[in-house]
Amino acid sequence: MFRALLPQPAPGGTTARPARPSGTVRTCVLVVLLAATGIAILDMVREQTGTSGFLVGLGLALLPVAPLMAAFRWLGRAAPAPWAQLLFCFAWGACTAALIAILANNFATQWIAAATADPSDADQLGSVAIAPVVEESAKAAALLMVFVFHRRHFTGPADGFVVAGFTATGFAFTENILYLGNAYGQDLASDSGVLDSLTAATFFVRVVLSPFAHPLFTVLTGLGFGAAALAARRSQRVCLPLLGLALAMGMHALWNGSSQFGDHGFYAVYGSVMVPSFGMLVWLAVRMRRNRLRAVAEELAPYAAAGWFGPAEVPALASMPARALARDLARHSGGRAAARTVARYEADAAALALLRHRARRGGPLREPDFARRERQLLQRLWQRRATAAPALARAAVLEELLPPSFDPLPAPAVPVADAPAPPVVAGAAAVPGPREAGPGLRRSGPWTPARPAGPPSSRPCALPGGDGGR
Repeated sequence: MFRALLPQPAPGGTTARPARPSGTVRTCVLVVLLAATGIAILDMVREQTGTSGFLVGLGLALLPVAPLMAAFRWLGRAAPAPWAQLLFCFAWGACTAALIAILANNFATQWIAAATADPSDADQLGSVAIAPVVEESAKAAALLMVFVFHRRHFTGPADGFVVAGFTATGFAFTENILYLGNAYGQDLASDSGVLDSLTAATFFVRVVLSPFAHPLFTVLTGLGFGAAALAARRSQRVCLPLLGLALAMGMHALWNGSSQFGDHGFYAVYGSVMVPSFGMLVWLAVRMRRNRLRAVAEELAPYAAAGWFGPAEVPALASMPARALARDLARHSGGRAAARTVARYEADAAALALLRHRARRGGPLREPDFARRERQLLQRLWQRRATAAPALARAAVLEELLPPSFDPLPAPAVPVADAPAPPVVAGAAAVPGPREAGPGLRRSGPWTPARPAGPPSSRPCALPGGDGGR
């Protein structure tokens, strides 16, 4: 009976590996977990704040959510992550991480109070030493799951930045409901006015002055995971996320302990640490977005030279205004379905560029699944090109990304089943050949290497797995 539980030899004589849970099973488990923790945390917060306090806190806490999510989504638009993944991160922060933090913080504070017989010291120690460790670890769990189970969507620091931002925004949302709801309950008990109320003061500090506090802490963890995604050594892939987590805990502890630095300690920490750190992260976000677009231009140029993209598509794909314009043009000519097709084409093109960028930096060992993933992306791009290519070409002209005399329109597209596929890049075995691109595709004949039609690359490079240059 126990023998049946052991891995059995495969037909070739090797031991078969146990099957990993499918994506559907993992999704169902996560949905059930998030739903259960969401119900529990909402009931717990409502019990602490009262129904009226809960509703007031909920309404006020919603105000910074949309701007923060829009800002982090703006950063990720160059290579957008699936909305389902981002909403999972937000829900994890708002439900599971918040529930873990409340339970662990309450337990630790009560234990410290019982050990020291001083509730005030227990609250201060819990706020500075316990809360940062518990809260940042709970939020980091979402990043770890994305890093492990959705690695292809975790391509660098920009992805870590976005995932961490959505997770921390969700956590701050639930925490703001609790703080604002409790403040409103105290104002009701003391019959305070609106302007001099504790609710107004709490709203000003948490929503107006520091809505970026929790995202700022957790983004440091996200940058650590993003750097680990590009690291070549196993030790770096372990140490970099831990370093980011340690920095997040340290800054969180400094922020929580600022009130203990005297009457002006909060303002000193806010002005000398939080605001400069926030400004630095904004600068970093803009720089990462610009670098991603530059990578799209450089890495798609060899594919354009091989015929996978039209000569005007690469500059359009490397420009966010041109991408948005292409979607608008497709929507006006073909409706919402055409706009979605163009959006998916743009996302797949960016994913292909970043896949090639990582493989060139790390080599075949860093991207062992490069050929299969590249083949999938190229096939999807080729199927949607008839709709997306004209819109992108027109957008490139309207955005003045091409010389006025340049003809951006590609040759008339034909159905994929009858169209000859673009030839492979010379000397690059990793780009799938026409026979591999999909059923019914025929070889188009010999090809003579040419200069890339898109923006020129800064230096010659070969596709991963090949020894040829361009």
